[in-house]
Amino acid sequence: MSNLRVVYAGAPYLDRMAALQHGEVTPTGVDLDYLVIPHVGELFRRMAQHAEFEVSEMSMSTLMLMTSQGDDRLVGIPVFPSRAFRHSQIYVHVDSGINRPEDLVGKNVGIPEYQMTAALWIRAFLSHDYSVTPDAVKWWTGGLKTPAYSERRHHDLPDGVSLQRIPEDKTLEQMLENGEIAALATAHAPDPFRAGSPNIRRLFEDYRSVEEDYFDRTGFFPIMHTVVLRRDVYESNPWMVVSLLDAFEESKRQSNARLTDLDTLAVNHPWIAAELDGVVQRFGGDPFTYGFEANHAIVEAMTQYSYEQGLSTTKLDPQQLFAPEALSWHPGPDVLTAQRS
Repeated sequence: MSNLRVVYAGAPYLDRMAALQHGEVTPTGVDLDYLVIPHVGELFRRMAQHAEFEVSEMSMSTLMLMTSQGDDRLVGIPVFPSRAFRHSQIYVHVDSGINRPEDLVGKNVGIPEYQMTAALWIRAFLSHDYSVTPDAVKWWTGGLKTPAYSERRHHDLPDGVSLQRIPEDKTLEQMLENGEIAALATAHAPDPFRAGSPNIRRLFEDYRSVEEDYFDRTGFFPIMHTVVLRRDVYESNPWMVVSLLDAFEESKRQSNARLTDLDTLAVNHPWIAAELDGVVQRFGGDPFTYGFEANHAIVEAMTQYSYEQGLSTTKLDPQQLFAPEALSWHPGPDVLTAQRS
């Protein structure tokens, strides 16, 4: 019996997904064509609107939004290729008067897309840790680096939340540089900041300490993206769920094995061994753990944040997001722990 040929659309990760991308790992029973989509925001728009690919990387926030609206065209599997702390990605104009999170109240704050998962997490920690609720800020949305803007999925906002479009001929990063907005929350550093602009700085300048404290308090290394199957593919081939989970896990296992091989360093970091020791100590192993049970607490928190922020129309049960076949799947031994012990 021939393999099922499917397209997987996702970002070109250099480590945990590389073996899948280059065909060194293949899911059992599947010929996987790995299609690189450099701009994941565009991928998420195409999936939210057209469910274009059989298998895809997908925004967790948009998946929750769609599920709560009764749109079940996408079925999740608990693979989380993108995770990131976001305290480092609030940028402020130096003349804005913003020196601490509480100073954001009443200010004009840019955001590329209100529903994106980075924004979900930023609003969550601002609200829960600093009492800066979404309705306390004046939000502005639009193109980050180019004036072009296209909303990936329509959603209503709760009463009291202000969200306006910036002028069509402007960009968020240029408005921040010019002081037309006071702050910008984004997953991509503004180009003027990267170029050394004296007009922009981070809100949390010692962001690593802040993010480490956040993890130590909450246990959350924020999930950004998951993987989804188009429902028609899933319903015809439910066995693919476990096959894909095993393949994504094996790809990550090979990446971690390479990372911990210190004979020839896998990354351009002279003290990667010390960093790995610190990661294992703080996270108890691999920070990018896959599987439903291992991530139940953080996904539960995300469904709560989505509901609190008015994105999800109802409070979702985390199980609603994933294929039933995935709920009892467990990853294998943790390579980082085994090789660093």
